[in-house]
Amino acid sequence: MGFEYKVNEDIRLRLFESRHAEELFQLTWESRSSLREWLPWVDYIKEVKDSNVFIESSLKQFSQNNGFQAGIWYRGSLAGVIGLHEINWANKTTSIGYWLGTDYIGKGLMTKSCKAIIQYCFGELDLNRIEIRAATGNKKSQAIPERLGFLQEGCIRSGEFLYDRFVDHYVYGLLKSDSKSSK
Repeated sequence: MGFEYKVNEDIRLRLFESRHAEELFQLTWESRSSLREWLPWVDYIKEVKDSNVFIESSLKQFSQNNGFQAGIWYRGSLAGVIGLHEINWANKTTSIGYWLGTDYIGKGLMTKSCKAIIQYCFGELDLNRIEIRAATGNKKSQAIPERLGFLQEGCIRSGEFLYDRFVDHYVYGLLKSDSKSSK
């Protein structure tokens, strides 16, 4: 079992393994305040075993052919996470989720990683549609799909509960035919 995708000389996407739990926990812990602003699960990551539970569930997801969660390694260090939430094989659709550690923001890592995942989804998996959802207040996350040619298709009101409030989400979509026409 394995997944590795070379984005460029500096960036590799690799399926998580149990041996990555400590590194994932440290990155999450060090980036806690910035991640907590937009991600509802941060408070549940309190120790290394919590990161290992995530890794084990992501390995199960991968083994069931229902998406994956991969580490973004930048020059050998874990910089963030990117993955497919799940795959709807009947409709050939998926959605991408991602986050970066605080020290790795602004280096173009996520745009390049998303572009690689898009190519993988349309090429290797033969999917037809990819979604990215981002909170309406999360301008940095919105910039990724906008930069990659996704169409903002609408807004889901109160789409996610973040600790003490609901936030709206923009839905961005990219079709395989959109991707071909933009090359």
